[in-house]
Amino acid sequence: MDWITITICAFITVGTFLFMEGVAWFTHKYIMHGFLWSWHRSHHKKHNHTLERNDLFALVFSIPSILLLYFSLGINPFLTAAGIGIFLYGLFYFIFHDVIVHQRIKWRPKKRSSYLNRMIKAHYIHHIVRTKDDAEAFGFLYAPKKFEKRDIKPSALEGDTH
Repeated sequence: MDWITITICAFITVGTFLFMEGVAWFTHKYIMHGFLWSWHRSHHKKHNHTLERNDLFALVFSIPSILLLYFSLGINPFLTAAGIGIFLYGLFYFIFHDVIVHQRIKWRPKKRSSYLNRMIKAHYIHHIVRTKDDAEAFGFLYAPKKFEKRDIKPSALEGDTH
């Protein structure tokens, strides 16, 4: 593979990764908090289960990456790069959302950047609302500055999942 193809593939991977945040925001706001609230509701309720119905989204969202990688590996480097971008977004999402925020695996970095703290706070703000409607902060890896200065009362998070 020549350097031009490698460079294009790198841009496709990064571009796909960034594009996936938009896809995740749209899906979270209009699908998870829309017609598939029946799956996502489990994520907004207190429970002691290891898995949630909401985890089905991870399976569904992995399908495009799996298909792109399966059918393009060794055949089309550009589609492979897109599949890698989707996979990397899913990996970052898992680490941030399931590990760092919800502590499904008990690990949280001791030193955190102000941006990581803002992302965590934005997600907690999202979880203050336990219903399908009136939630905010639908992004997963992007948190606007407006969430940096918002205070969250610990009582608002009582009963948060995990």
